[in-house]
Amino acid sequence: MDKIIVKGLKIFGYHGVNPEEKVNGQNFILDITASIDLTKPGITDKLSDTVSYSAIIKEAKKIFLAQRDDLIERAAMRVADGLFSQFKELKSVTVLLKKPEAPIDADFEYTAVEITVGK
Repeated sequence: MDKIIVKGLKIFGYHGVNPEEKVNGQNFILDITASIDLTKPGITDKLSDTVSYSAIIKEAKKIFLAQRDDLIERAAMRVADGLFSQFKELKSVTVLLKKPEAPIDADFEYTAVEITVGK
């Protein structure tokens, strides 16, 4: 299956279990992989025959910022479900949500969850 991929979408948000995370916020990074048949746009070269990655980014940001979740699992699920519902052409959507500034006393690159929804 063909894919539309958005890597490293940085969004400042307010998700977390700790009260200060919901007040001060922090950076999150989303990698989005949308499975879709790209045969037609590959032939026609028309934006109207595909799902614009710009539209995916705009919708992902809107969904991610719509509420403040305790768990990144919930935030990732909302984004994956929302994108899958919004863009009927998609066969599946995978969201890898990274939390590089998680308040943990350890040296790490990021914590993350990955959620896939679809057929």
